[in-house]
Amino acid sequence: MRAHPTARRLTMTNGMYDLDELAAFASVMASGSLTASARQLGVAKSTLSRRISQLEERLGQPLLRRQANRLLPTEAGTLFLAYSQQILRLAEQSQRALEDLRAEVSGELTVQVHNAFARGWFSQQMENFVADHPGVRLDLQTRLTPPTGPEDEALCVWLGTVDECGLRQETLGHMRRGLYAHPDYLRRHGAPRHPRDLAEHAWVDLLGTSEHGVTLHHAREGEWDLTLPPSRLRVDQYVLHIDAIARGGGLGLLPHWMAEKRLQHHPGSLTPCLEEWAPSSLPITLLYPFGRLPRKTVTLLERIRQAVPDSWRLHAPAPSLRFSR
Repeated sequence: MRAHPTARRLTMTNGMYDLDELAAFASVMASGSLTASARQLGVAKSTLSRRISQLEERLGQPLLRRQANRLLPTEAGTLFLAYSQQILRLAEQSQRALEDLRAEVSGELTVQVHNAFARGWFSQQMENFVADHPGVRLDLQTRLTPPTGPEDEALCVWLGTVDECGLRQETLGHMRRGLYAHPDYLRRHGAPRHPRDLAEHAWVDLLGTSEHGVTLHHAREGEWDLTLPPSRLRVDQYVLHIDAIARGGGLGLLPHWMAEKRLQHHPGSLTPCLEEWAPSSLPITLLYPFGRLPRKTVTLLERIRQAVPDSWRLHAPAPSLRFSR
């Protein structure tokens, strides 16, 4: 594509633009008056006129012409306005970025998390963040439901699917899940060998996550849909759900990461079942507002991204053949 002939003539003698000159030109283009723009920019009218003359000298052609009591753009002025505005915007953005870089990471921050992250990994990361940045005051809150709109401006880490809510959604990874039971329960009732055997077992679903059915995935045999009885007891904490399974109440779905953490503190309290059959993984989502964020928030977001366990970075199982029962 050939450049506009006027654009080819917009050359500079020293290869640099003066930002004051660009600001003077853009202001006069908007107001059409040296007097109004001088008042707006807080400079003398003669200074404003000189800056525009210097810019025209750099470019080698006039940008403005006088008509009656107004200043109107020449062809070159109309073309150059968009470039000057872009340069001024970039200069402002770079200045703000440098100011953020110089600024301390300080002030108040609110972080909301799914209750599954209330203990262990995430709380430890937040404690470390506060220790590294003495000027920060951090309020860590648990949530029972995901954010529903952009008015939820706090940074949030959620486990499970999230609907569109006007916040930026960044997937940190996926938490793989499996079937677990207490060894004593399996000794009493036997271990299931196939998903069809689960109809003969007690099912623990205190969180209500499987009340609409569960699909188990197998690498060779495809998918198996299960309809399971709902629980008459409901809780809102993963730790209570795990406790019920570990007390021998039956089989239930648990994220492997949480089951492994439980076994570190309580060896022998859980046993995996039907290990070749896996339910869908749960996405782990980082939610935060769109737009320019303060440095304290950007720094915290980066800390969370870097601290994500490697086991979460695996993708969810791909769909395969389906068998319904």
